[in-house]
Amino acid sequence: MGVLPFRGRRRSDERKELTRLLHGAKSGDEEARNQLISSYVPFILRIASQTTRRYIDQTVDDEYSIALSAFNEAIDRFDLDRESSFLSFAETIIRRRLIDFFRSRQRDRKQVPWSEFDLLDEEDNVTNYAEVSTSLELHQLSEEATLRAYEIEEYQKRLQEFDLSFAELVRISPKHGDARQNAFEIGRVIAGDATLLEFVERRKSLPLKQLEDRVQVSRKTMERQRKYILAIVILLTGDFPMLQSFLEDAKEV
Repeated sequence: MGVLPFRGRRRSDERKELTRLLHGAKSGDEEARNQLISSYVPFILRIASQTTRRYIDQTVDDEYSIALSAFNEAIDRFDLDRESSFLSFAETIIRRRLIDFFRSRQRDRKQVPWSEFDLLDEEDNVTNYAEVSTSLELHQLSEEATLRAYEIEEYQKRLQEFDLSFAELVRISPKHGDARQNAFEIGRVIAGDATLLEFVERRKSLPLKQLEDRVQVSRKTMERQRKYILAIVILLTGDFPMLQSFLEDAKEV
């Protein structure tokens, strides 16, 4: 197991050493790369554990190998001239790769019958099938919960960029189904149009003038539902497949 990164040094010294090792690793110095990875194994384990919401054993868990590979990828992709914090960048890459891993397993499970998980003893008898299937189901539920938590966390960050919050969305959510349906449709129009979407990202507001000719909703109504529509656009255009499925269900309620 790696040592804690530069224990006992001042933060400024840690940053200098991190920068030095990054320069070396990106220049092809394998010793610098190995030292950097080894020093930050605790960091890698912490991010993997936070993302999976459980303890990660680096000797047996696939998640550790994926997180380690992601950290190595972050070294290669980090731009020393443009990016501000390597550790923040590495954390993002680690989380994304783990989420990609969970999503791939979710897809694979839909294609594999439960019989694939039968355990056979030496006499070819199936053993503990109920116990195994229950364990796998619980593990799948745990991974789904992790995916939801990750998407909620990322969605919250995107909302903050628009000065929005979950609490505010609950307060301003339209009470009537037809009003919600109209808001969803406006959100889809924006999400499907690159020009309108660029306006939203740049201005952090709705392109009301352009929308007036595209939707059957008054400008006054769009202004009143502005924040709610923006939240829908953020959700529809982000990497939030689980939350998007909830959105489809919610619009009918």
